[in-house]
Amino acid sequence: MKTRSGKPVHLIGYEELLSVPTIAGASDIPLEQLHEFKNHPFHVVEDEAMMELVESIKTNGILSPAIARRRPEGGFELISGHRRKHAAKLAGLEKMPVFVKEMTDDEAVIVMVDANIQREEILPSERAFAFKMKMEAMSHQGATSRHDVAKSVNEKSKTSRHNVGKLATTTADEIGKAYGVSGRQVQRYIRLTSLIPELLNMVDNKKINFINAVDISFFPEDAQREIYDYISKKNKLTKDKIGKIKNAFSTNEDLSVDEIRAILYEKSNTVKQVYFSLTETQIASYFPKGYTMQQMEEVILTLLDEWSKKEKR
Repeated sequence: MKTRSGKPVHLIGYEELLSVPTIAGASDIPLEQLHEFKNHPFHVVEDEAMMELVESIKTNGILSPAIARRRPEGGFELISGHRRKHAAKLAGLEKMPVFVKEMTDDEAVIVMVDANIQREEILPSERAFAFKMKMEAMSHQGATSRHDVAKSVNEKSKTSRHNVGKLATTTADEIGKAYGVSGRQVQRYIRLTSLIPELLNMVDNKKINFINAVDISFFPEDAQREIYDYISKKNKLTKDKIGKIKNAFSTNEDLSVDEIRAILYEKSNTVKQVYFSLTETQIASYFPKGYTMQQMEEVILTLLDEWSKKEKR
């Protein structure tokens, strides 16, 4: 692995960067010189937690320095510490302690994602783009530091498409293992980045079921916009309608907007289906205290993935 200057650099892990017992070695850098990480997927929101952080900073200062790297054009790019910077500004500070590290683009992405993704409340869109950025960064590293392995796979693979898919699956499994989810769940989240912004916002606001959203992500943009319009008019989007659109596209890739609308607005003549349900209390009884519904969903999907694999053997 090399830096922008071409010099070899030790691969830095997030735990290693935060292993410093005190803030010794951190530099006080003016807030105006700290710039946001490019395409930073995590939102900085002025919610109750932010106000508590502001009050803590006013009382105790910033106890955990941010992490940044120098920018070629001047100033510093924040890798970890966007919320702390915002809180410091609200608290009236002009500077904050920062560890300045030399990192490649890919190393910076991995540290940025690892530093933020373990927060208790993460939106599906934040997790989706974070997983995507980390997968791309790890894939880049795989193309260099694991060159021999990739070359071996290339030689044994019949097509480059097969090779790309195999490497992507391996990377997804590695990412999932780090966060306690399956590689398939990581890939599901990454699929969400293919949704139009309006639908992705509906996923964040729990107006679209996660699994339904993954299915919709495979549809072209015009179909997604029709679905968004349909939901915006207070219509209920059912799994059945999504399945019918999916089947229609499988037989006709040039499905027209009128055909999509016909499926969405058709009246169902099917027999009413009966579903079983579990209350949040019932589900929560199987998990450690403090687990969010999102964390529970991820564990359940991971267990279902494992059960499905065993049944297919």
